[in-house]
Amino acid sequence: MAEIQIQGKDGKALGNHTFSKAIAEAKVSAVTAHRAVVAEEANSRQGTQSAKTRSEVRGGGRKPYKQKKTGNARQGTVSAPHYRHGGMAMAVKPRDYEKKINKKERRAALLGALAAHIEAGNVSVIDSIVFAEPKTKDAVAFLSALGLANQRRVLIIVPQYDQITLKCFRNLPNVTVKTAPSSSAGGAEAAKTAVFSTRDLLVSQKIVVAQDALTKIEEVWAK
Repeated sequence: MAEIQIQGKDGKALGNHTFSKAIAEAKVSAVTAHRAVVAEEANSRQGTQSAKTRSEVRGGGRKPYKQKKTGNARQGTVSAPHYRHGGMAMAVKPRDYEKKINKKERRAALLGALAAHIEAGNVSVIDSIVFAEPKTKDAVAFLSALGLANQRRVLIIVPQYDQITLKCFRNLPNVTVKTAPSSSAGGAEAAKTAVFSTRDLLVSQKIVVAQDALTKIEEVWAK
């Protein structure tokens, strides 16, 4: 696990990469990984859902029919929840779903999940993931050279946002392209990047990471 083979885009071996101590000695914690995934999914919720209560719907100002001698149960308003177009009982309202997780715990979950994939032999390190033109067939040929064409979920990790690379893979439903973390935040390109998360690692069957991206991961998260 301390070393991994570096491959070219054609799948041929080019050398070896030695992992930093933080990745080589990372341990998988189910509790930490679960907390990281729950926090990520909760923080991605907009929380803008809103339904009207019986006091907010229009109408219902008078009784639908008289109190007695109709043979029906007594009713006070048509805005009650059991009426069509009535208000909702215990209506949901906008709220904040944010969950906090400290930086050390989040990094431990990321490195632990990555280390587990490395130990299982699910990670491929490529010297460079760069394409000349945004063509899907080039991405398919790249995955075929690595033996990943039939994998159900593949995670591609690139050093930084690259529009051509993203366009090459975006028509492949089984492939997700994410970026490595950056030590400096800000700028227009930084806003376009989507750094991979613990959930991205856990739901992936195979991971393909560029060598420069792996270097960034070790510089930022494996200190």
